[in-house]
Amino acid sequence: MSRFLTHALLLLMVVLWTLPTVGLLVSSIRDKDQLSVTGWWSALTTTERTDQGRTDAADAQVQENGQYVISGDLFDGDAAGRQIQFFGVTNSTYNDNAAGSTITLKNGSNLTVNADGGYRWVSAEPFETTRGQRVLYIAETPPRFTLENYAEVLESEGIGRSFINSFTVTIPATIIPILIAAFAAYALAWMQFPGRSVLVAVVVGLLVVPLQMSLIPILRLYNGVMPLFGAESKSYLGIWLAHTGFGLPLAIYLLRNYMASLPKEIMESARMDGASHFNIFTTMVLPLSFPALASFAIFQFLWVWNDLLVATVFLGNNDRQLVLTGRLRELIGSRGDNWEILTSGAFISIIVPLVVFFALQRYFVRGLLAGSVKGG
Repeated sequence: MSRFLTHALLLLMVVLWTLPTVGLLVSSIRDKDQLSVTGWWSALTTTERTDQGRTDAADAQVQENGQYVISGDLFDGDAAGRQIQFFGVTNSTYNDNAAGSTITLKNGSNLTVNADGGYRWVSAEPFETTRGQRVLYIAETPPRFTLENYAEVLESEGIGRSFINSFTVTIPATIIPILIAAFAAYALAWMQFPGRSVLVAVVVGLLVVPLQMSLIPILRLYNGVMPLFGAESKSYLGIWLAHTGFGLPLAIYLLRNYMASLPKEIMESARMDGASHFNIFTTMVLPLSFPALASFAIFQFLWVWNDLLVATVFLGNNDRQLVLTGRLRELIGSRGDNWEILTSGAFISIIVPLVVFFALQRYFVRGLLAGSVKGG
């Protein structure tokens, strides 16, 4: 029974994670008009929408067989598969007349609207209207998928540069803490020195320190130190150091537990053969610790890539250094009601983390669970 509940809970978690992602993807490739009317779950169904158009004005009329005719297309050439079902010229009659039928207006002229949006307005007297006749209609639109939303986001000014900026921030901010934490974790796991237990306790304590509480003190310290070395306060170096500091406690804790679980006999044999700690670390411990390194790399990469708060504080809103999350924030701020921009922009931002996760996911659980029971 417990096994069944475990599998059911796991399935529920997978569904809860997958459904929003699928919905985001489907919404990002839908036609923007359909997206504004119905949800992503109805993406494969035909949608019905009430809309309006306007005929051409009097300057477009031609004379045919003693009558004056204005003809054109209510869709203005952008039908996108739409088919008019009913039409009318007032709010109370727009669903009374089937497409293809002819209605008589108050001025005695006749108006015919076809399913494809084409119309023909005929009058025995010359037209004098300067705006044309408003036509309300009910149209059915088949499902339509397009990459126009992605093209609009990618062509927006600065998106490509921000994409590169995110890599510039994320890659060093992932590699640097791994390098530092690996050395520290080995020392805490296999080297004997005074105060080792205290350092382990301090690392564990730092895991519960909220980022928001330490952000301002670290920023003030950084702004006071960097001018002494002639460096700019708003630079990539600052955000690399900040992400390194925030990521080190988890990295050291995770790697230390993993390294402490490695067979003690291997270390003793290497030391008996005259190997130094550095040789043991580089030739034996690091290769064996790859699952733990990959686990932390996933955590750190995802956190830094999706970060907005630290990037805003340490880099600011400079267009030259603005990361992808900051650029999308500005895009959303200027187009808050454009769902097609929001969904496609959000999916672009999660493509890289998804690739990283699936590329390293086979090491993820191994790295997290190893050393969780046995410690050094």
